[in-house]
Amino acid sequence: MHSSTDHTSSDHTSTGSHRTRVVILGAAGRDFHDFNVVFRDDPSHEVVAFTATQIPDIEGRRYPPELAGDLYPEGIPIVSESELSDLIGREHVDVVVFAYSDVRHEQVMHLASQAIAAGADFRLHGARHTMLRSTKPVVAVTAVRTGVGKSQTTRYLSRLLRDLGLRVVAVRHPMPYGDLAAQAVQRFATHTDLDLHDCTIEEREEYEPHIDSGVVVYAGVDYEQILREAEQEADVILWDGGNNDLPFYVPDLHLVLADPLRPGDEATYHPGEANVRLADVVVVAKCDSARPSDIEAVEASVRSLNPAATVLRADSPVTLDDPDAVRGRRVIAVEDGPTLTHGSMTYGAGVVGARSAGATEIVDPTPYAVGSIAATYAKYPNARGVLPAMGYGAAQVGDLEATIRAAVAAGACDAVVAGTPIDLTRVLSAPVPVVRARYELREVVPGGLATAVRAALPAELLERHTASGESFAREGASSVPAGSAP
Repeated sequence: MHSSTDHTSSDHTSTGSHRTRVVILGAAGRDFHDFNVVFRDDPSHEVVAFTATQIPDIEGRRYPPELAGDLYPEGIPIVSESELSDLIGREHVDVVVFAYSDVRHEQVMHLASQAIAAGADFRLHGARHTMLRSTKPVVAVTAVRTGVGKSQTTRYLSRLLRDLGLRVVAVRHPMPYGDLAAQAVQRFATHTDLDLHDCTIEEREEYEPHIDSGVVVYAGVDYEQILREAEQEADVILWDGGNNDLPFYVPDLHLVLADPLRPGDEATYHPGEANVRLADVVVVAKCDSARPSDIEAVEASVRSLNPAATVLRADSPVTLDDPDAVRGRRVIAVEDGPTLTHGSMTYGAGVVGARSAGATEIVDPTPYAVGSIAATYAKYPNARGVLPAMGYGAAQVGDLEATIRAAVAAGACDAVVAGTPIDLTRVLSAPVPVVRARYELREVVPGGLATAVRAALPAELLERHTASGESFAREGASSVPAGSAP
């Protein structure tokens, strides 16, 4: 029986020379970028398929010809990663390229062993071959795992840069969950733009805080085009990383978040360890929630991997918009979905905020879960006890709302604490109060990040903003109050 990829296959070019046949393992992000940068215009290689994991409803789609280029007039199929071994044999694949993030080192090598046993080589692309160079300074924020605190750190750096009088444009790691061709280059400056592009909860969680701060954010699929457009309105490009992936752009300052709530992960996850080794600055986040011994263990691990990096500590204080609506109540804590799923956490800012406000009980929503939420608990048992904000599409948002309503109807829940970075009431309604938890970065010793930013920026750029620079030099805790709204 022929596979869905058969009609894209070609063992030879029109001149009869062999093309190296490639499968790219991905999750609708890094894989598309690596294809665009490395393979799209290379006639010596033919990408016969992408595979998909981590993100629902990606397999069965196609990377469109509008993005794939002239060598791929029919586009490129996207199939499930579970088909890898059969795909290698069926399509006579020469090379398997690994191109996604937040994966244990041993899982990467399990996939390598699978590829080798099926007859293909296994490849990881390095930063030099996949990072694009900007005409403007780039400050990049990445992490060792997803859910460490990249978003709050990016917002903090954005404030520092804007206090300097610089025009900041954020570029977010790809989240292409809709029409890929239509999403090639996206620009978000208002909440109306989020509605216009029919953004999912996952997208809104990353874009909305930037918009609320008055910062334009770009995202999409073609990051060369995105970069060139962003450069037109920016003095500094702020790379807002996804998961624990490497930056797509060559950074002038590379800041990496490490997590003392998951000590050891900085050395055991791909490509998080590579980020640590590439970092100029490593910020050990969440120090206000972690044990001192775990903080020290992470710092020692980071220094062993990258002795040249500056290592700083930061807290992640959580505040609730209306703590009185939570005090003495039974609450469901809604937490960031990816942090719970491939991030493997068991709680987040929602639980921290609810407990600090005096909630009497964190209600386990598992018995009330419906549809995709129930499926998430089955696949990721660690997520039970809180409600993952799985919002990759309208159906998942509906299941999220239905789960909350079922818990309320059963008399189990008095309020909801939303630990996601967005205003959840923009996308769903609930029959009980929905209280937003906000979290910001607070340096344990103020001024370290300001110093690192100033050292990384070109002197001539700083000289053009002398007056603002004097204010910036005094930057400390005062300009970014703990728990301030995004």
